Amino acid sequence: MADTIVNRVAASTLITFDLEKLYQIGSRQSIDLSQWLDQGLLLKEKEFRAQLKAHDWTIYRDKFIALQCSTEAILPSWAFLLVTTHLQPFARKVVLGNLKDLEVQLFAEEIQLLELSPYKDQPVIIKGCSENTVPQDAYVQLISKLQPVVKSLFYGEACSSVPLYKKKK
Repeated sequence: MADTIVNRVAASTLITFDLEKLYQIGSRQSIDLSQWLDQGLLLKEKEFRAQLKAHDWTIYRDKFIALQCSTEAILPSWAFLLVTTHLQPFARKVVLGNLKDLEVQLFAEEIQLLELSPYKDQPVIIKGCSENTVPQDAYVQLISKLQPVVKSLFYGEACSSVPLYKKKK
């Protein structure tokens, strides 16, 4: 009688959560406000407003935009707000910060929208490898969202996972 090989991973109730599936498809672009500053440092309101008015904002249609200033210019908060008013009719999303900050916010939005009922009292493994870069903060946000409802949490792959949490009985 031959021994039967049983795939215990496939037979388990373990749910694999792939954070990469929350990646919002779309072009990302950073806009540096220093391009509209005198010598990259000084905001002259009249000239700043004129340059913004003359800029072709349609090139940002349906893009995710990160607003930043790469120089050490001290800008009034309204400068970023004014640029945002020009972007708003075209861009999908505008955030203050760099492209990493943008990605963190996009993942956070998707995590907040998660329906938790499929994970209630279930063992969940958070997949560790992905093709797109998933910000570390997304894993932290996901744990915060899932931990109150799951039976247990793991990280990695089913064959070699790291236990993170187990609900007390």
